[in-house]
Amino acid sequence: MLLAIVLVLGAGSGAGNRQNWDKRAVVEVLREQVLTDAAWALSQEPVTVTASIAARSAGGKHDFYSEGDYWWPDPDNPEGPYIQRDGMTNPDNFVAHRLAMIRFSRIVGALVSAYTLTGEQQYVNHARKHLRAWFIEADNRMNPSLLYAQAIKGRVTGRGIGIIDTIHLVEVAQGVRVLEAAPGMPREEVAAIKDWFAQYLGWLTTHPYGQAEMNWKNNHATCWVMQVAAFARLTGNQEILEFCRKRFKEVLLPKQMAPDGSFPLELARTKPYGYSLFNLDAMTMVVFLLSDQNHNLWNYQTPDGKSIRKGIEFLYPYVKNKGSWPYQEDVMYWDQWPVAHPFLLFGAQAYKQDAWFETWKGLEHAPEEDEVIRNLPIRYPLIWLN
Repeated sequence: MLLAIVLVLGAGSGAGNRQNWDKRAVVEVLREQVLTDAAWALSQEPVTVTASIAARSAGGKHDFYSEGDYWWPDPDNPEGPYIQRDGMTNPDNFVAHRLAMIRFSRIVGALVSAYTLTGEQQYVNHARKHLRAWFIEADNRMNPSLLYAQAIKGRVTGRGIGIIDTIHLVEVAQGVRVLEAAPGMPREEVAAIKDWFAQYLGWLTTHPYGQAEMNWKNNHATCWVMQVAAFARLTGNQEILEFCRKRFKEVLLPKQMAPDGSFPLELARTKPYGYSLFNLDAMTMVVFLLSDQNHNLWNYQTPDGKSIRKGIEFLYPYVKNKGSWPYQEDVMYWDQWPVAHPFLLFGAQAYKQDAWFETWKGLEHAPEEDEVIRNLPIRYPLIWLN
C-alpha cells in the first residue's frame, strides 16, 4: 500500500515557514535513489562494533573505537607517539567501527525512507533487525558511551573530540522517530532503543569528554549540540532541548559566525571549503531540530545581526559556483565538494528560496567518496519530511 505523504517539514521546521516550490518535488528528486539504496539495504546483515576488534583499543569488544584522522607516525621516531599533520588523513588508522556506524546509518536511512514512500512492512522489519543488533542484543550492542574515540597512538586512549564520530546516529534517531508509529514496530523495542539513547545522552552531557566537546570552539561544538538535540528530541528530554536552544543563541552563533556569515575558525583550517560546508550543515540541523511552534530559530538573530540565514547566504554563491571561492583550496577532497547539502534544502523551505532548492536538486545526492559521506550526516531528507 502506498502512503499518502503530506510533505511538510516536521516539528523542527518552525511555524509559518512554507516554501514556494511543490514539496512533491523532493520525492521526485529522491525516489529512484531511495528505492535503489533500500534494495541494497535489504540485502545487508547487521555489522556492529563487535565485528571488528582493534588491537590498540583500551576498551572492550562493545566499545566504539577510532583513531585521530590527522595523526601519523613520527619519521624520526617510528615507534614513538604519533605527530599531527592537520588535514591529511592517515589511511592506516583504525576506522572499522566508524565505517560500520556510517553503514548502519545509511541502512536505516534508506529503509525508513523507502517505508515513507511505499508503506511496505519489509522495510520496517529489516530496519528493526539492525536497530536491535546495535542497541539491544547483548552479544552485538554498542556501549552507550564514547570513551575510546579518536585515540592517538602513544598519546591518549580516547578524546572528547571523538564524539563527532557519532553524528551518524542523528539520522538513526530520526529513523526511530518515524518507525515508532509504524505498524509492526513493537513498543518494547522502541522503549529499549530510546533507553540506549537516553543513556548515551546522559554520558554526552555529564562525562568530561562530553563537556570538553561541548566547549570546543568550532564544528565539534556544533556537532555536539546537533547530536544532543537529536537524541533529546527522540527521548523527549525537554530540559536538554531548552539547554541546546540557549547554547545555539549564546555560544554557537555569536562565537563561531563572523558578521558576514562566514565561519572564521573553519576558514583557518587546511580544508576551509569542506569544513565550512560541514559546519553550516550541522548548524542548520541544529536550527531544524530545535525549532517548533514555540521556538523559531530560523528567524533568530543576534543583536549584531548573525543568523543561520546569513550563514547560508554567505556560502551559497560558492556552492552554486565553486570557482568563485576566494579562499585557499582544501588540501584534500577539494574536487569532491559540494554535494546535495541539507542546508540548501531546509534553508530553501524555511526562507522560500527556490534558487537554493534548484541548486540542491542539481547536486550529487549519492556521493561515493568516504570522506564526503563521513562529513555529510544528513543523507536521507525524506525521513525528515512528515
